Amino acid sequence: MRVGREPVVRAGLKLLNEVGLEGLTLRAIATELGVQAPTLYWRFRSKQDLVDEMASQVLADYAADLLAANPRPATWPQWTMLSARQLRAGLLRYRDGARMVAGTHLKDTSVYAVMETALAIFAAVGVAADEAAVCLKTVHDFVIGFSVEQQAVISPAGERDPRYALAVREARIDPARYPLARSIGATLFDNYDTTFEKGVSFIIAGFAHGLPRRGKAWLDFRAHCEAAAGPG
Repeated sequence: MRVGREPVVRAGLKLLNEVGLEGLTLRAIATELGVQAPTLYWRFRSKQDLVDEMASQVLADYAADLLAANPRPATWPQWTMLSARQLRAGLLRYRDGARMVAGTHLKDTSVYAVMETALAIFAAVGVAADEAAVCLKTVHDFVIGFSVEQQAVISPAGERDPRYALAVREARIDPARYPLARSIGATLFDNYDTTFEKGVSFIIAGFAHGLPRRGKAWLDFRAHCEAAAGPG
């Protein structure tokens, strides 16, 4: 009996949360689906082939959610920030999700719809596609790396690896010799949402710094900063 691609991929993602990337096997997925392991081999040549499919599904789900956003972001800073937030949310939905997606050989071309939409938003304010791609890739890589590090510390259930307890870190660092390094433990290993937002904002600001100061793209960035600052 042949099994369709999506049931296998969804079963793989379910098991990923239970056993992690190292513990995931085609045999375990076959058991989950109630079929014999050889049934899956005609579709997936190896575990890596399956992992690429699973990672592509995570990205396809992220893309669908982003394109369905209502209201859809109208400016490039708004789009970039929302894209970063939703990609991170999609990665954190699964144990080892960021490690799985890193370096993925994309199997689902529907993700290109997000790329096309993003580039069009940049193009509408005069930013060339190759320049916009640098901004978008930098944010994408930041989200992946940030999420990999976060998932190494905090489990999907919100449990902290005891090796990264803040008290343990502080006890290891001599406050007389390294007072500044000791003071940033919460920034590095605790306040992930706040640190993430600041990190993406810094990338957006860095990109905006290179834009012509009177161009529409720069004005969009200024409006974004004013909106983020709030009244007063």
